[in-house]
Amino acid sequence: MDGAHVIEKDINVGILKVGIEYMTFLADWYTDNTKDCTIGFFQIGGGIAGDFPICVVPMLHQDLQRHGVPFWGYFCQISDSTTSYGSYSGAVPNEKITWGKLYTDTPRFIVESDATIVAPLMFAYILGW
Repeated sequence: MDGAHVIEKDINVGILKVGIEYMTFLADWYTDNTKDCTIGFFQIGGGIAGDFPICVVPMLHQDLQRHGVPFWGYFCQISDSTTSYGSYSGAVPNEKITWGKLYTDTPRFIVESDATIVAPLMFAYILGW
């Protein structure tokens, strides 16, 4: 565990980033990389950690009032959780529209299965292996 290594002075706590640092990095990366194209979002699992990076788009639109920032180009989630409205673990992709994470015409998909099996198969297909 990282905390134990910090206590033992094996690592410096300065090498660890906090959520705000990750979000500001992601905002810069997303802004720089969507100037000429859109970027899709592939989420494995759910919960706050799984949903954190998709929040960069509503932050840019709503909090920073940046116009012309594209929505995610597509959304695909692999989840073994039962989907339901209001659930972090299994919120349906359509619910992300109401939060400003996806646009109404964003292609969106959900695969309900074990990600340890499905993700490698999908990545192999996408990469042409």
